[in-house]
Amino acid sequence: MTPRRHQRSASADDLLTTLGLLTAQARAGAELQHARVELASALQREMLPASLPALPGLRTAARYAPARDGLDIGGDWYDGFPLPDGTVAFSIGDVQGHDVEAAAFMGQVRIGLRAVAAAAPDPGEVLSRANDLLLSMDRELFATCSFLRFDPATWELESARAGHVPAVWATADGEYGITLDDGGLPLGMLTGSGYPVTRRRLTVAGSLVLLTDGVVEGPSFPIEVGLERVLRVVRDAAGTDPDELAAEVMRVADSTGHCDDAAVLVLSHEAAAPR
Repeated sequence: MTPRRHQRSASADDLLTTLGLLTAQARAGAELQHARVELASALQREMLPASLPALPGLRTAARYAPARDGLDIGGDWYDGFPLPDGTVAFSIGDVQGHDVEAAAFMGQVRIGLRAVAAAAPDPGEVLSRANDLLLSMDRELFATCSFLRFDPATWELESARAGHVPAVWATADGEYGITLDDGGLPLGMLTGSGYPVTRRRLTVAGSLVLLTDGVVEGPSFPIEVGLERVLRVVRDAAGTDPDELAAEVMRVADSTGHCDDAAVLVLSHEAAAPR
């Protein structure tokens, strides 16, 4: 007796066809997402500065680490640039979201800050004008940010925060701390927001470290614990090479178990000359 092959039913053929279509769609979706991630990564790399300003007595360095989840692209940035009046500006921030739109918005925020900083009298006014500019774009995104201006003539540092993580500082005489200055709302949330300005004269050599929440917050521990860990690192390395300090601070991010991207900006300064 010759065995006969069992004939597949029409429903079985339909099922296989459907599975094949779903597989093709999933592959196409994965390829599209990969392309979006590559595009966002390229945007982010191009928007970060190739170099940071440095002056006699002021050394700078930065580090950036992308999100660990390959499907996520963050909106963290850092920046530094000279201003027409001879001062130098620095900013660091984090845009809401993890996609191409967030990366593009980050570029707009960074460019907007540069544009308004040339004419604004202080960091608080820079953030206020940038906030209104971003709201006029009607993008429904927001960004946290810290903006600083350093005057090499007076050795004074002015700063303002828009809902951003506080900075960490330490000086060569053993003092250290977390800056808990008053701040304002994140950029892009409320028209007319104000941003208080803090002024410090850098009379003792030391280091100021600005960072994003991806450095100090993750599944392993909350932001308060992360800030304390960064504080210990900065305390032990105040005034040292800023590049080495930035690398040490970024190692804290590795211990948080974070999935977000992370950025660090270090300003290492000598003491101001006596008046």
